[in-house]
Amino acid sequence: MNAAARVLRYSTWDGLFVCLSFVHLAVLVAAPSIAVIAIGQWWNANTIAHNFIHRPFFRSSSVNRLYSAFLTLLLGFPQTLWRARHLLHHAGLPGVTSGNVGTERRARLTAPMAIEAAIVAALWITIGVAAPQFFLFVYVPGWLIGLGLCQLQGHFEHAHGTTSHYGRVYNLIFFNDGFHVEHHRRPAAHWTELPRLTQPISHRSRWPPVLRWLDAFSLAGLERVVLRSAALQRWVIGVHERAVRRVLGDANDVRRALVVGGGLFPRTALVLRRVNPATDVTIVDIDEANLAAATPFLPPGVHVQHAAFDPAEAADTDLLVIPLAFVGSRRAIYDRPPARRVIVHDWIWNAPASASSTSVIVSWLLLKRLTLITSSAR
Repeated sequence: MNAAARVLRYSTWDGLFVCLSFVHLAVLVAAPSIAVIAIGQWWNANTIAHNFIHRPFFRSSSVNRLYSAFLTLLLGFPQTLWRARHLLHHAGLPGVTSGNVGTERRARLTAPMAIEAAIVAALWITIGVAAPQFFLFVYVPGWLIGLGLCQLQGHFEHAHGTTSHYGRVYNLIFFNDGFHVEHHRRPAAHWTELPRLTQPISHRSRWPPVLRWLDAFSLAGLERVVLRSAALQRWVIGVHERAVRRVLGDANDVRRALVVGGGLFPRTALVLRRVNPATDVTIVDIDEANLAAATPFLPPGVHVQHAAFDPAEAADTDLLVIPLAFVGSRRAIYDRPPARRVIVHDWIWNAPASASSTSVIVSWLLLKRLTLITSSAR
């Protein structure tokens, strides 16, 4: 057993966190500013401190207590208190903790909490007496902004159900913190194991948590606007129905249709049933919350399936519908259609030139077109 393994309990990778926490301290001392305090607190809380909560780094309980006190000084917040609150969050019920620490009715004040609260008080009094202007106009604003960023992070990690972000840059800088669905599935898993726990049906966002408010301007965000307006719903169905009838006709021979990603407002499924009420429509969506939102709008004969889209499943369908928000190679769908007929929702400027395709504009306002591809091999 090497020296690191004799000190560290779970992984030598945790030694990197320890080193980075001292780098964080060095940066704070060398260049104290509102931005450094705020960003450092936000980053550390969601990387080093968060991982330390779930898996204390050291074999020695005494060293873990000392390191918790160090993080308390560094972040200006009692780490044992945050640990208790965070375990309540993972339990999913207010007033109940779970995990390796057993089960309690509520997080009670403990001696370590009181000691760390005293450490924070001593830190603030010391800075306030030694440098009152710095404390009031630099440290406190930076500390409050850091807490606000942490609150924003936590909110958007769970705003529409626990959500992951798989961007490489974010997960490099934040040590796989983006794998949040996976973390909630196995809170005790080491951060290096989380990418292996990913499942195709995991709820995900293209944005890191603190930027996830941008989802309001995404396709899903616009769909949520439609959900709240009956007038918009009628208009959306009307323009899509006209486009579908132009490319598909009366669809008398479409017995089975598979709609990919038809959650939220299920306009495509509704239009297909209008065009041919005998069509058996299945919506497959990776997002269970989206399916729950769509279900109240669905007539009999439309089924929902919570799963990732598998092109092989489309082989036995008469019609496959690919959404504008499709995650994957749209070019591959055009070149090798998985079903006999495929309708692809695409941006208005993408009109594939092919003898086997028919393309119409849905709406200039929506910047959207439909393209019907017919596979000659089927």
